[in-house]
Amino acid sequence: MDVNGVGMITAIVIGGIAGWLAEKFMRSDMGIVMNIVLGIAGAVILNAILAALDTGFGQGVFAYLITAVIGSCLLIAGGRAIRGG
Repeated sequence: MDVNGVGMITAIVIGGIAGWLAEKFMRSDMGIVMNIVLGIAGAVILNAILAALDTGFGQGVFAYLITAVIGSCLLIAGGRAIRGG
């Protein structure tokens, strides 16, 4: 099964890296499992938004990483807005 042109194992690894980058950028402390979850969820959510707008960053590993980092940052910011922190 492919996710944005990358395999599932690659998506997990890139999701972990993207979640870690977002964690550092947003100055958050989540842990490795949450980093992977945020990275993958961020990529999926932002890909859906970009597909609805008929745009995107393209296919492949680098595009998935960019999408995942931006999506993860949006998820962290949204979580902070809901919690009030």
